[in-house]
Amino acid sequence: MTKIEREFKLREKLQEMLAYEKKLWQDGKAYIAGVDEVGRGPLAGPVVTAAVILPTDFNVLGINDSKKLSPKKREELYDLIMENALSVSIGRREPARIDEINILEATKEAMVDAINGLSKNPVAGDKIVPDHILIDALTLKGISIPQTGIIHGDAMSTSIAAASIIAKVTRDREMVEMSKIYPGYAFESNKGYGTKAHYEGLAAFGPTPIHRRSFL
Repeated sequence: MTKIEREFKLREKLQEMLAYEKKLWQDGKAYIAGVDEVGRGPLAGPVVTAAVILPTDFNVLGINDSKKLSPKKREELYDLIMENALSVSIGRREPARIDEINILEATKEAMVDAINGLSKNPVAGDKIVPDHILIDALTLKGISIPQTGIIHGDAMSTSIAAASIIAKVTRDREMVEMSKIYPGYAFESNKGYGTKAHYEGLAAFGPTPIHRRSFL
């Protein structure tokens, strides 16, 4: 495939994944927030969520479900999303809260935080209330904003995919830092998931303060 053919395919993919957003924009909804999470399955670390509002002329190529992208590509797209998005917000819940209320409820709480944290200027606190929310698979109760839960949304909506990339890169960077504080569990490579090296670390050193007791 030539470079021109590849770019054409990427532009075609972008337009396909903007179908939900374009319909809402055409209906007069200016602020569409894509919401996704990362970290529901690991044995250690927080669950991290992101909410992202993209402009109607968003044209960054290569946006896709973060799991389908290489770490290098995710980092590149993270920077481009941060540069081009109208607003980006992060939510999170720590292992203690996950143990207290379960991972699904903790994820929903973190998603609500991410949505409520959207603003035009984080320093000034110029809050943005989305006109509509696109969420990967879930539905959030207690939010009056219209929302659409999309199965496999991170592969079908550019806004959700962008949120998945922001959440993934944010959490991965944190787990690399945690590997320096808690060596011996290979957090830098497994990001808290239950790999052989991680289980060997647990057997040798026991759980750390960032381990989810309910998962162990």
